Amino acid sequence: WGNAVFNTFLLLFPSAMSGNPAVLMRLVASSYTVAEKAGAIVRRVLQKGELGIVEKTGANDLQTLADRLVQQSICASLSKSFPKITIIGEEDLPEEAVDEDLIESRQSEEVLQKPCPAEYSALKEEELVVWVDPLDGTKEYTEGLLDHVTVLIGIAYGGKAIAGVINQPFFNYQLGTESANMGRTLWGMPRVGAFGFDLQEVPDGRRIVTTTRSHSNKLVTDTVEAMEPDDVIRVGGAGNKIIQLVEGKASAYVFASLGTKKWDTCAPEAILHAVGGKLTDMHGNALCYDANVKHMNSAGVLATLHNHQYYTSRVPQSVLQALKP
Repeated sequence: WGNAVFNTFLLLFPSAMSGNPAVLMRLVASSYTVAEKAGAIVRRVLQKGELGIVEKTGANDLQTLADRLVQQSICASLSKSFPKITIIGEEDLPEEAVDEDLIESRQSEEVLQKPCPAEYSALKEEELVVWVDPLDGTKEYTEGLLDHVTVLIGIAYGGKAIAGVINQPFFNYQLGTESANMGRTLWGMPRVGAFGFDLQEVPDGRRIVTTTRSHSNKLVTDTVEAMEPDDVIRVGGAGNKIIQLVEGKASAYVFASLGTKKWDTCAPEAILHAVGGKLTDMHGNALCYDANVKHMNSAGVLATLHNHQYYTSRVPQSVLQALKP
C-alpha cells in the first residue's frame, strides 16, 4: 500500500492495527459465540423432551425452559465480559445464580478480524444497549416448526441498531437429528457487512409478502392485501422473516399490528441494514432502541430489501390511524 492509502485506512479503522479490537467488535464477537451456545441449549432442551411450557399472557404467549436457560446464558455471559453494558431481555426472570456451564467466555475470531467502523471505534461499554430474544418463535418451537425458531442478540448505540447476531438452532434439521451441520449463526453490521448466509433476491421482480402466522387480525390482512402481493407466506418469528428477506424468499415483511418488541427487531434490523435493506414502523419511521424506550413496536413493523417506499405508500390510511407511533 502507498502511505496515503494506509494512513486513510488507519483513520477509518483505527482499531485495526492496535492489536486491541474495539469494544463493539469484542461485544459482537462474544455475542456470536454466546448465540452458538444458546442454539445448543435450545436443541438440548428439545432433545430431552421436557419443554417446561408456561403461559405468560395466553396460549399465544409462551415461555419454555429453553427461553429461560438461554436468557440466563446470554445475559450472564455478556455481563461477565462487559459489566457496564445495558442488557434488556424478553423474559422477566428472578435474580439468581447462573450455572457455570451456561457461561460462554470465548469470542469469535472471524468477527474480531473485521475492522471496526471509525464512528464506533471509541464506543464505551456503558453506551451500548443489548436487546435479547432468547427464543424467537416460542410457539412454533412447541409445535415442532423448528425452522421458524431463532435466537436474537441485537446491539444498539444512540438509539440505532448497529450490530446483530441471529442463531438458527435447527437450520438443516430436516437432514435428521444426527446432522453435524445442524444450526447456523448469521451476523451483520452496517459498513462491515453481513455473514453466515448467501444474499439472494426474490426472482423475476415478484412481490412476496411474509407476515405473521399466529397473530393476524383485520389490520394485518388489510395491509397485506393493499400491497397487491403475488404471494403471501405466513410463518412464525421476526428473525425468521428477516432471514426470508435476505435469502430471496420474500420481498417484504409486513406486520401492521402490536405484537413485536424491540428485542424481536434489533438484531434483524442491523443485519438487514448491513445488506442495504430497511426496517421501519408502518408510517416509515425508524425504530428507536434506547435503553429507556417502550418495548412494544406499537406502530407495527415493515421491512424490505428493496423498494421500501412502495410498501409504505400502500399502507391504508385506516391502518395508519389505528397504529400510533
